[in-house]
Amino acid sequence: MSATHRTGPEAPDLSRPVVLDLHGVTDKTAFMNRCVRALPLPVWFGRNWDALADCLADMREPMAIVVTGWQAYEEASPDEWATAEEVFSAAARASVHGLAVLLSLGGLEESTGTLPQGSDDPPASPHAPDVGQ
Repeated sequence: MSATHRTGPEAPDLSRPVVLDLHGVTDKTAFMNRCVRALPLPVWFGRNWDALADCLADMREPMAIVVTGWQAYEEASPDEWATAEEVFSAAARASVHGLAVLLSLGGLEESTGTLPQGSDDPPASPHAPDVGQ
């Protein structure tokens, strides 16, 4: 087997994620509407949990999804949010081409409520303050 031959799913490109911004979402209808707007789902997507799992697992390219602002949905509808987490997890496991779903715990959003856009410049390394300064 050559070094370029891969088995299993490709690694999703984490440097260019699709952002699923759930700020203001507190129910399944709003969640599905956000999925339709943010994710590359087919036009026939049925706006239900099974359809979401199937569509995400069947993506034709590796993909990383960063879910932001999900905490209010989790608080308002914990059972629905648990189902959403199960759907994301099942889709990632079933994905043929590679799917990663990452939950942002905060800190990535800027004042605009969106993730910073990528740049050709390398990221600045974090600088810890010197002790005693």
